[in-house]
Amino acid sequence: MKKLFIITGEYSGDRHAADVVRELKKINPDIEIEAVGGQNLASEGVKLYCDHSKMSAMGFNTKIILNHIMLGRRVAKYLKNEYKPDMVLMVDYGGFNLNLSKVISKFVNKIYYYISPQIWASRKWRIHTVKKNINKVMTIFPFEKEMYDKAGIDSEFVGHPLIAEMPEKADKKEFFEENGLNMEKPLVSIFPGSRVFEINNLLNLFCETAKIIKEKNPNVQFALAQAPSIKDKLINPILDKYKELNIKVLKNKNYGLLSVSDVLILASGTVALEAALYETPMIISYRGPWFLYFVYRIVRCIKRVCLPNIIMDEDIVPELLQTNANKKKISEEINRLLNDINERNKMISSLKNVKQKLTDMKPAAKVAKIISDNI
Repeated sequence: MKKLFIITGEYSGDRHAADVVRELKKINPDIEIEAVGGQNLASEGVKLYCDHSKMSAMGFNTKIILNHIMLGRRVAKYLKNEYKPDMVLMVDYGGFNLNLSKVISKFVNKIYYYISPQIWASRKWRIHTVKKNINKVMTIFPFEKEMYDKAGIDSEFVGHPLIAEMPEKADKKEFFEENGLNMEKPLVSIFPGSRVFEINNLLNLFCETAKIIKEKNPNVQFALAQAPSIKDKLINPILDKYKELNIKVLKNKNYGLLSVSDVLILASGTVALEAALYETPMIISYRGPWFLYFVYRIVRCIKRVCLPNIIMDEDIVPELLQTNANKKKISEEINRLLNDINERNKMISSLKNVKQKLTDMKPAAKVAKIISDNI
């Protein structure tokens, strides 16, 4: 019986890995699988070496770093002396997985990587670690494969998991009725991020921007997507200062809100890709501590930050960062998308191209087949 060991570091990776396991068992029901993972993998019958819940802690304090180092050592020792897998599948979580690959590549025959580190975005020198220790990379963006091919690394574009996972567009009339929104008014939705420091840096700015938008468009209405990780006590004091805007706060309704909004104000991240797949016009705005921004400028490899722009290698979505992340510039871009039908249609047409470029492949099934073909 062949053995596979999977390593994830957070909820999304656990979910994607579970999809792969489900497909793999259709092809090879007898394969033995263990993992560093979470509830999604466990629900697929995978034996967990350990739960990865503590790994997903944010930050760089000494305790977090030491926990990662010690876990890496324990996993390497277990794989070498006890489990002895035929292959290892690493999913996302680049910092941990790339460091671990340096150790286990000495005794594991095959190491695969699905949802590889964003080497294209920053710290490009990490590609040498991939080339030395990873046998095959399954990429989720076509431009990643081009980068790995150029470096002489075996890779295959399998498609982006979001394509298969995202629900259909919500029925606009039903969504508006369920959430107390007015079908007669344009909807501008705000996605200020899922981390505390993002709320602290962006929510006031976005609310001030909303005031200017409202002055130019008295009929507009606003909604705010509240991430599960953000508590009411963090956002309520801020929103209380802008009661005249009557911002509707929606929890756990991101996909629906993305799909029915007229325009979006987004903090940078995967949410921009999700919005692109729904073909919803948007702007990206982000600002943080200047020190971290300067570090980012040093290590980054590309000029763009918004995924739709990166995928198409063109400026589709306005990116307003740091000093450009101000209420005047953001409101100007939003008003343009609300009131200029030509600009609006131009962006929608470009966003359609993003979806087409990512294809309608089923990544989990593709990854499972690659693993199965190499058992």
